Amino acid sequence: MDVAYATYGELDADGSNAVLVCHALTGDANAADWWATLVGPGKPVDTERFFVVCANLLGGCQGTTGPSSIDPATGEPYGLRFPLLTVRDLTTVHRALLRRLGVSRVHTAIGGSLGGMQALQWALDAPEEVERAVVICASARLSAQNIGFSAVGRAAIMRDPHFAQGAPTGLAVARMMAHITYLSEEGMRRKFDRARRVPGAPMTLASDFEVEHYLDHQGASFLERFDPYTYLYLSRTMDYFEPFAEPPRSPEPPSTRFLLISFDSDWRFGTEHSLHIQRELRARGARAEHVEIASPWGHDSFLMDVPAYHEAVREFLAR
Repeated sequence: MDVAYATYGELDADGSNAVLVCHALTGDANAADWWATLVGPGKPVDTERFFVVCANLLGGCQGTTGPSSIDPATGEPYGLRFPLLTVRDLTTVHRALLRRLGVSRVHTAIGGSLGGMQALQWALDAPEEVERAVVICASARLSAQNIGFSAVGRAAIMRDPHFAQGAPTGLAVARMMAHITYLSEEGMRRKFDRARRVPGAPMTLASDFEVEHYLDHQGASFLERFDPYTYLYLSRTMDYFEPFAEPPRSPEPPSTRFLLISFDSDWRFGTEHSLHIQRELRARGARAEHVEIASPWGHDSFLMDVPAYHEAVREFLAR
């Protein structure tokens, strides 16, 4: 297995300052790029203090083994013959990488959305390896609505006649629809409202409103950097995630300390998802605190510069 990863900062002699950043569905190992608001010198995840590791996920398309990797048995990409994955599979790869890097226990595992699911799964499976877990706008049990959104995205990809030829415009459609769910109505009103590219122009079926042009851009740029198979596999991984359906692995309370963060405008994984996680963790005797942050930017708030959110992360890591 190949694993693409990035590191920032230096590991202490006792290995006590490692932070694992777990990326979301469409992320990659370059955490200081896509999470520049949170990761870097002087940021809440301070690369001058911490040894920060971020790895592209198993099943990914940015250097880690995935469905587009070559199957040595056939000389062709795995494609849909690649095995389906669980969140535990993803964290198993993280843990193996950290051992290779000389890290047996992390100061913090942190992630948003699918990244938060990974931090949660790891802390439940091996709390002795995770001192703190920061689980941001994540879910431990997707709702029927969430599964439905993912199903439509996968259908757009798999029903695209160009899918098998490797140039699926359906992936762009999946991205456009998903991106709407990552925003909020208030955030979209602030950013676009009903602005048109050419005010006063005649009606047309082509893109006219600024929000349409924005979604067109999101879809087109996504085709340039992402793989449809990875989208299929990792979105399906999220659908099946339900860690509290399993009995605890130990009768002892988890030693990991948890910070759960939600945003009041996130309707994809709203506050009720974080509160569900908190209840389940506390039922197992874990120390789990939750904070809801005010933000107009919906699910994407975890990527934005929201001062109260950043301060909550900074304070939790500094204890």
